[in-house]
Amino acid sequence: MKRRADETRGMVLDAAMKMASRDGLEGLTIGQLAGELKLSKAGLILHFGSKEALQLQVLEEAVRRFTERVVVPAFSVPEGVGRLQAILDHWLAWGKDPYLPGGCPLVAAGMELDDQEGPLRDYLVEQRRLWLEALADSAHGAVRVGEFREALDIHLFAFEYFALVLGFHHAQRLLRDPRAEGHVRLAIASLFERCRA
Repeated sequence: MKRRADETRGMVLDAAMKMASRDGLEGLTIGQLAGELKLSKAGLILHFGSKEALQLQVLEEAVRRFTERVVVPAFSVPEGVGRLQAILDHWLAWGKDPYLPGGCPLVAAGMELDDQEGPLRDYLVEQRRLWLEALADSAHGAVRVGEFREALDIHLFAFEYFALVLGFHHAQRLLRDPRAEGHVRLAIASLFERCRA
């Protein structure tokens, strides 16, 4: 019985992720999801409770999948510039995945939740801070192996790296600029060059 409930929950989260990617968290409703999956609204409420609980679980699932698709493979690369490059490669692939019709749901949620207090924003802020810290630690790894200069401000590096990838998402999704990936790759390469030992 538990296995069947877990499978249903997984199927629902899968559809909810696609919907959140396309319509944003606010566009994700239990009624709309029930209609799309041809399930009862009452059954979905039983699984998730409220709209906010569903939205939070979608954010948690997005972080879990981002970790699985980006963080784990990139951090299997030895520390240094190679790891930072692997992060970029996996991160860009994640943002262009056809499974996510509207792009990265975490980027979209960042825009949507920036001025909304509450548990959704709190969760996303915590995850963003952890990711920025992981980027800073990766830059510190490049310092440790002698590829980046000793005096590098690793937190400024993380800010710039993150900002460049956010710019890619904006150029790719909103502007539909076919040069977006080429531009972000050149910009990151330039950032690496400025940081070299």
